[in-house]
Amino acid sequence: MAEPSKSVYVDEDHGCDDKSEDGSEQKPYRTLLFAHIQHPPDSSDGLQYLTRKKDPGVHQGPAVSEIHQQWVPATPTALKKATKLYEQHKKKQAKGDELALREKQEADKRQHVLHEAKKLNIRQDPQLPKALKIRLNEKDPALIKLRSGQSEQDVDYSQGRGTRVRVTGRVHRFRSQKDVIFLTLQDGYGLLQCVLTGDLTKTYDAMTMTLETSLEIYGEMWEVPPKQHAPDDRELHADYYEVIGKAAGDKEAITTRVAADADPQTLYDNRHLVIRGHHASSVMKVRAALLRAFRQTYEEITPSCLEVTPPCMVQTQVEGGATLFAFDYYGQKAYLTQSSQLYLETCLPSLGNVFCVAPSFRAEKSLTRRHLSEYTHVEAELDFITFDDLLAHLELVMCRVVELSLANPQIAKLILDLNPKFEAPERPFKRMKYAEAIEWLNEHDIKTGEGEAHIFGDDIAEAAERKMTDIINRPIFLTHFPTEIKAFYMRKDPQDPRVTESVDCLMPGVGEIVGGSMRMEDYDELMEAYKRVDIDPTPYYWYTDQRKYGTSPHGGYGLGLERFLAWMCGRFTVRECSLYPRFTDRCTP
Repeated sequence: MAEPSKSVYVDEDHGCDDKSEDGSEQKPYRTLLFAHIQHPPDSSDGLQYLTRKKDPGVHQGPAVSEIHQQWVPATPTALKKATKLYEQHKKKQAKGDELALREKQEADKRQHVLHEAKKLNIRQDPQLPKALKIRLNEKDPALIKLRSGQSEQDVDYSQGRGTRVRVTGRVHRFRSQKDVIFLTLQDGYGLLQCVLTGDLTKTYDAMTMTLETSLEIYGEMWEVPPKQHAPDDRELHADYYEVIGKAAGDKEAITTRVAADADPQTLYDNRHLVIRGHHASSVMKVRAALLRAFRQTYEEITPSCLEVTPPCMVQTQVEGGATLFAFDYYGQKAYLTQSSQLYLETCLPSLGNVFCVAPSFRAEKSLTRRHLSEYTHVEAELDFITFDDLLAHLELVMCRVVELSLANPQIAKLILDLNPKFEAPERPFKRMKYAEAIEWLNEHDIKTGEGEAHIFGDDIAEAAERKMTDIINRPIFLTHFPTEIKAFYMRKDPQDPRVTESVDCLMPGVGEIVGGSMRMEDYDELMEAYKRVDIDPTPYYWYTDQRKYGTSPHGGYGLGLERFLAWMCGRFTVRECSLYPRFTDRCTP
């Protein structure tokens, strides 16, 4: 605190409320309150506070720099106000000091307790039965017997008691009560509540427990007491545990790194931690179930589809050159594939209907919630079919995949936890031609991105398409798009050459999740299509050859797995449906 002086100066215009100032005429304070704090009224007899401020009645001009009043004693009213504020300040400071003292005493007490806790070492009782190593989802009653009732001893392995087990996992949740700690372990397979009592709660590790700490716990399996709740209605009463890997706490705690209200980019930077959460991990489990369901569906339908594995490094385009990721391939120009469709078509003569599950890449600088730069593409090509056959196949595959997923009780629970309103789609899907969609949008006054009415030939924007889908609120097969806005290989409708035999499947909440079409099977028509879009047919010789050596009417489609998953799980963006999403300017971690 600055040394008190007979006069303390306060300049409301040029003073500074800082401890580096001393309240002199050369270094005045800015407010009377700060002057009181630094030089209390009772600290010196005869202490007076002198103030000054710019005269509001005098205006500055070119010839006038600064005009001030003279230093004058603070008015009684100003002193009374400052004294009142000063008394409030003293009370607040006293409370703060008292709180700080209490906190220090508590911290000292905790440090003493922690110091004493380090002296406590727990050991396994060699007289206890050998523990059975299990995963947290193990429920076989032939292996796991649950103890019920009450006992004076918390752990008791006498005749007819619960099975002694050994489990490993990470702390998903925990709460401490008097002499009891409840831990919920997670190991990726299931959850298990573990109860620590007695000396187990008094160790240093127990007192400094953090979320995500990995543990090995030994104990007896119990039924959960009546009116209590725990995963699978059972719990483990521990008799021993070891810390395998202590997780960071305090400022580095996982709940701080990936707080629920964190900025989205922060969550993407810490995606490796986000996927430990319940929602993110549930989405990944549903994703795995969908992949299994797609493969099972393709195998069981008639005719079945054979899985093949096309290359990801290519020298041709499928969806337009503007969205290609180019790279140097031993001195040649190559690209990451946009679609495996062309390669799948080459398999039809010898392998029959085929499908693949592979990554596709699109260099679209789009930040919409349904776009990714790398996504999982479920693609299929079907031989000797009509356009109606293609639509029927698509409807069958999607509905069967949903049916298989919901038939698994664990997966069904995850889906409904994530998206309580989800219902399996009704068949048949609504059929709507592109021209009809244009009319519908105009009838419902849904404009283009430029605020104009839609006209035939418009590439319907995502927002308008999704709004239409959400209003209709059922799956839609949007068909027969104009030739000019679709890929070069799509077959024209024989009844209307302006349009193609093409289809987008639109789902409420997501929009397009499937795009497909019949493919041009005529050699001359394909050559003309190359010319129309200014593509050199030379690198496509292997694709063109399919029309020279026994062509056939065929078609296929590509389904974005992340979009399908977002639809089923009710996710706002497809980025939540990818393990490590890749989109514009995001290639980490």
